[in-house]
Amino acid sequence: MQFISFGSGSSGNCYYLYTPSDGLLIDTGIGLRMLKRHFRDFGLSLSSVHNILITHDHADHIKSVGSLSADYQLPVYTTRAIHDGIFRNYCVTKKIAPDKVHYLHTDESIQLGSFHVTPFSVPHDSAECVGYSIDCDGVRFCLITDVGEVTPTIGQHIAAANYLVIEANHDEEMLMNGPYPAYLKERIMSSHGHLSNKHCAEALAHYMTGNLRHVWLCHLSEENNHPELARKTVESILRSYGIVVGADVMLDVLKRTTPSGLVELK
Repeated sequence: MQFISFGSGSSGNCYYLYTPSDGLLIDTGIGLRMLKRHFRDFGLSLSSVHNILITHDHADHIKSVGSLSADYQLPVYTTRAIHDGIFRNYCVTKKIAPDKVHYLHTDESIQLGSFHVTPFSVPHDSAECVGYSIDCDGVRFCLITDVGEVTPTIGQHIAAANYLVIEANHDEEMLMNGPYPAYLKERIMSSHGHLSNKHCAEALAHYMTGNLRHVWLCHLSEENNHPELARKTVESILRSYGIVVGADVMLDVLKRTTPSGLVELK
């Protein structure tokens, strides 16, 4: 199984898992033209994508879902509440065709081609939000983005992961001292907002096991965070718990607007 992030942040989120015979997109928040270009740059074809998963109905995660589904006849899987939110979202100008709408239920697994997919609830101020644990060839990949707080259920999925993408949205001091209005700061820091660097690190320290090989920090705020700050904060807190980055687990930060490298998950 291979992994690429094509974008991670408020400008657009899109992640790709694939095998030699199957491909699974998670979120489609970047433009279709840009996505096609990224696929070409990696020597890949969008015709290799067989299914789409959506985490929630905010524009930076769903902008091109209708167009992509229509152009490549791709089924779109998420919960009923999220599908309803996608339908209502004015940013999705091309709606998903009814025959391409497929419903998931949290904590109920489904087999999508090569991938065994389990959605789980994530607290966020959207119609609904889910994370995904995805098993393929004995490897478990987990994605948790736009999360206000780490619940025990989310913790169980962190504990079971071999590879993990998790939000580290903001530095608390930068946010509090920054230009955002008070209501927006409160929304971001609420239990249905976004996860700070500190709270991300503490969740990792509390729940991760020796099975976790690699963590990617995602959905960093452009205004209230910095890649090196996020990495150093998480690394420092993990070290305080006796977890050494580079020895016990690998740690990287996903870029907001450009692709990551291609990573083999094995």
